[in-house]
Amino acid sequence: MYSLPVGRLFNFTNFMIEEIYKVFEKSRLVSTDSRVITPNSVFFALKGDNFDGNQFVDAAFEAGCAAAVVSDKKYRGRENVFVVNDTLETLQQLANYHRRKLNIPILAITGTNGKTTTKELVSAVLAKKFRISYTSGNKNNHIGVPLTLLSMNRTVDMGVVEMGANHPGEIATLCKIAEPNYGIITNVGKAHLEGFGSIEGVMKTKGELYDYLDAHEGTVFINDDNDLLKKILSGHDKLKVVRYGKGKDCFCRGVYSEYAYQTTVTWETDSVSGFSKSNLIGAYNFENILAAITIGAHFDIHPTAIDGAISDYFPKNNRSQMTKTSRNTLILDLYNANPTSMRAAISSYNSINDDYKSLILGDMLELGKESEAEHKAVLEFIRESGYTNAYFVGKNFGMFAKDYPYMFFDSVDDLNKYFVTNPEKSKMFLVKGSRGMRLEKVVDYL
Repeated sequence: MYSLPVGRLFNFTNFMIEEIYKVFEKSRLVSTDSRVITPNSVFFALKGDNFDGNQFVDAAFEAGCAAAVVSDKKYRGRENVFVVNDTLETLQQLANYHRRKLNIPILAITGTNGKTTTKELVSAVLAKKFRISYTSGNKNNHIGVPLTLLSMNRTVDMGVVEMGANHPGEIATLCKIAEPNYGIITNVGKAHLEGFGSIEGVMKTKGELYDYLDAHEGTVFINDDNDLLKKILSGHDKLKVVRYGKGKDCFCRGVYSEYAYQTTVTWETDSVSGFSKSNLIGAYNFENILAAITIGAHFDIHPTAIDGAISDYFPKNNRSQMTKTSRNTLILDLYNANPTSMRAAISSYNSINDDYKSLILGDMLELGKESEAEHKAVLEFIRESGYTNAYFVGKNFGMFAKDYPYMFFDSVDDLNKYFVTNPEKSKMFLVKGSRGMRLEKVVDYL
């Protein structure tokens, strides 16, 4: 029976976590959704604005969970139930407790754009030498990071943890949970401005990773060509810094080129060199690839193994991914869209030689008061780039429909209806928009 008197809840946090951990150790499984309970797992009844896991404790046990962590006091005294004040906080504390038990190096990755691609590439490279466990999909928030840590077992040599944020203080919280030894900020740009308030807010929040590593004398990998990152780095005197970029003073130096629509990187350190040909589309992926190469070289992975890991990685989930349908060629970049990533994608697309290029772009979300100006800036950039054929989806772009000679639609469903009667053939499309715009639905109509 797992419960404590009301007055003692979380006064003996370590004791509570140790008791939960004893149950967790038997299966090393955690569930947070009563609809998909893994047998013998510990069920955490998480609570949010629109859901309350406490209502599904019985369903979780019926589905086979071994124990439940709840915040509803009515369960006090029930067998195999831990009653706590805050189930999310307890999940995070359990993850941190497990991380300390594992006692392995952890590399944290954050940034406005490219963090998931960089995480995938870095993990592929490190796996050539180490037993790696890394963030699955985009589980990079206050719930996903604990679940990532708890998925690691004692066979793992090193963990790679992606960290996302849309409000100040969130990276600092995730660092306290994961306690990284190494870190990388891919870049900083205009994203989630509704939560951060400004680009300065983005820089401060992403910089919380540097703050943590500086306080614990950790190591950071930094793109030395990025002035904003170097500005964030300033004042962090205890950090060990490994630089990558185009400059001769960098630990790892690289040059971008394009081969058959593929991003390739010729690179070298003072002692080794290589040539990495990737399956990623877009010049903006140069920085992501060079970051993975740099981390691999830092950990003494053989250049041939590094190049092999890069070339064997195939993008998925519509990230920098080229797809050929029976009628058209599509470059899909559908997970993330903000002013920085949108401009980078279009700039890279501009360099592709094709006489029949077009664009399908969806609204950029969570930009707050900057939304109108940023959407107009994208439209101006597209007009300056010389495009005569482009499609826009969403009300943010749509407010400028009278000002630009392009096609505008309220939703992707409306766009698809247009393509049914006005099919496109033998064209190349860059398809990019925020995940919430569901632009992947257009693929079947092209």
